[in-house]
Amino acid sequence: MASSSKRVLWKGAISFGLVHVPIALHSATTRNAIDFDWLDKNTMDPVGYKRINKATGKEISGENIIKGIEYGDGEYVVLSPEEISAAYPKSTQTIEIESFVSIDDIPFIYLERPYYTSPVGKGDKVYALLREVLHKTDKVGVAKVIIQTKQHLAILMACGPALILNLLRWSDEIRSLEDLDLPASGQKSVGLTDKEMTMGVQLVEGMSANWKPEQFTDSFREQIMTLVKEKVETGEVESVTKPESHETGMGGAKILDLADILRRSLDKGSKPAKKTAGATPRKSAKSAKRASSSASKKATSTRSATQGSKSRKSASAAKKAPGKSSGSSRKAA
Repeated sequence: MASSSKRVLWKGAISFGLVHVPIALHSATTRNAIDFDWLDKNTMDPVGYKRINKATGKEISGENIIKGIEYGDGEYVVLSPEEISAAYPKSTQTIEIESFVSIDDIPFIYLERPYYTSPVGKGDKVYALLREVLHKTDKVGVAKVIIQTKQHLAILMACGPALILNLLRWSDEIRSLEDLDLPASGQKSVGLTDKEMTMGVQLVEGMSANWKPEQFTDSFREQIMTLVKEKVETGEVESVTKPESHETGMGGAKILDLADILRRSLDKGSKPAKKTAGATPRKSAKSAKRASSSASKKATSTRSATQGSKSRKSASAAKKAPGKSSGSSRKAA
């Protein structure tokens, strides 16, 4: 099980009747999925996305993009940023419980995302009160909550020593079972014999065990990360190519600034490495990636047929710079 983060995502209060429970909200889950970066096969440069007009295939700038909702075949209603902002629910820091229902009344298909809650300030006693009452009654509180401008339906439920806020899917997001061709309910309605039922029950009971989630792991992720580790240890890695910078007349100011930053970074990397320099590429891997991607876009649009001596020196320095290639290799891995 992944360890929970103590970082507070949201602060507010649970409200039911006249009871007010000050709480903090924490993420209860983490994402460990494999995140593959797209790279150019020939240059090992990161590959990004562009906003493309689907009809013409041409790239569109952000200022020429508006938002609309399709209501017919190719027919759209356009909404302005002001109209969209006005539709957002009024921000509130309160989880106001509207009713309490039996926990058995909530089908698991409605459950979407859990959050831990913890008491803040002097809210320990009233927090414990709500938790113990929910445990005793087997009830959950149904509420609406706004997180990052979006309104959610949620239930507040007691789970061990904590109160958990579990976001729910709205009812119109759940598809009906009526469209599926399912066998009728009941043993006799589908012709199951007592012998078949008995053997089926015996099989299930024989395979029954206590729930231990740590026994189940993502084998794909484990194999991929093991392979990555082996490739790093054997040096079987690819370095992300740092794009060369070129000075041009138009728009030169921005390019010169970026080129100066890159040159100073390369000059710094060309100096003899200090004992603690090994940690530097690890800390700056993300910023180096962003700089590489940004420089690639700008340098490509301004690349001239003839390369200057400064560009050749920069490229040479990049190859000789200690620590740079290892940091890039680590990111590519």
